[in-house]
Amino acid sequence: MANIRVKDWTKEKLQGIRNAESHSSYDSVIKTLLKDRELAKYADDDSNTAIDESIKSQDADIDKMFDDLTVLAELTGSHDDVLFLWCPNCGNELVHLTVERPLGRSVFEMECQRCLTHLDSQAIVAIELRYPLEQKMIEGQLQADLKSCVVDYWDRTLKGVTTDTVETEPSAARLVWQFDQYHKQFDWDWPTAVPTVSFVPGVTYRNTATDERIEAVEAVTEHRNALDSYKVRRSTAGGDVISDQLDSSTIVDWIVNRELVVTEQSIGTTKLTT
Repeated sequence: MANIRVKDWTKEKLQGIRNAESHSSYDSVIKTLLKDRELAKYADDDSNTAIDESIKSQDADIDKMFDDLTVLAELTGSHDDVLFLWCPNCGNELVHLTVERPLGRSVFEMECQRCLTHLDSQAIVAIELRYPLEQKMIEGQLQADLKSCVVDYWDRTLKGVTTDTVETEPSAARLVWQFDQYHKQFDWDWPTAVPTVSFVPGVTYRNTATDERIEAVEAVTEHRNALDSYKVRRSTAGGDVISDQLDSSTIVDWIVNRELVVTEQSIGTTKLTT
């Protein structure tokens, strides 16, 4: 019979368990403890499996463009417990994190050390290990993917705002202002197939609800935390251009309702009338 040397403290603990649970021997005590350990391990594995299934279920509910690129604001968890956070403006890695599951939601802000853009969770892209990062960098595709991920998120977020007017949904106006600020800082050419999230001087838009062409000329207000009102040029059915001014609430309404798209049509050569 094999003998195992243990400390007096360990022997006292084993003896206490033996007496409390009426074991016939110390061998029985140790076997029970080993079984409990195995059960605990299986329970932990089941818990992790349940979390993985929950993450997969939540991911399936989000109809986003990339499986392994996610804007931080809508990230529900990580499949590998490791995240790489990237700046979509300059394609710089901000930080890599080891995260717990499920992922807790909190305010997250930081400044990109390369382009010095102040970013929050609405404009930081989380990359998971399964994304072919090195291959994308070699192919020169990473920057385009980061931009597409953010554009897709901003578009889906505004589509999800259930309001027809900003008067009943103040957060909608806040979102538009925030996305507008980021878009102008990033200086991106907005894709014509996606309704705009911003109103940029020098760009001509088409209102898909009215088929009207509107050129943004310049801001006429200087709001610090809200979209500005703008001087614009509207094209008429006869081809003339009318100078006008749009209130910020009107612009926000159009953007929230996803009615404005960027158009390549130029109205700069038509006659300006008042």
